[in-house]
Amino acid sequence: MSEGVRDGEYDDWLDAVEDDEGYYVECENGHGWLPPRRVCPDCGSRELHEEPLPEAGEVATHSAVHVPTPQFEDDAPYVIAVVHFGPASITGMVRGADPEDVEIGTVVGVEVGERATTGDRAVVFRPR
Repeated sequence: MSEGVRDGEYDDWLDAVEDDEGYYVECENGHGWLPPRRVCPDCGSRELHEEPLPEAGEVATHSAVHVPTPQFEDDAPYVIAVVHFGPASITGMVRGADPEDVEIGTVVGVEVGERATTGDRAVVFRPR
């Protein structure tokens, strides 16, 4: 992404995470999603409200990447993970751990980092 160009609600969400005010949207039935959402994909509810993102989440699945796309060339090897933060799931890169040490159930926090290759902001998880 070019400097100064923002990706709407995604960058707004990254800003909130950087300010320790991360959030997700939740419907009246307890389904959680990251913005932007106007309707719950699980149940169709239009009654969505913001909830604070928990401070820690658990790795639900992960994969070590040793042969990256050009966008992530200088980041490799790295681990990409899906982490459950309460009812919301977030995908990002795990940093601060050897790729072989990341396991399902690893407890991590979320922050905003940069891709080594492009300098673009990225969702980063760090073991707690």
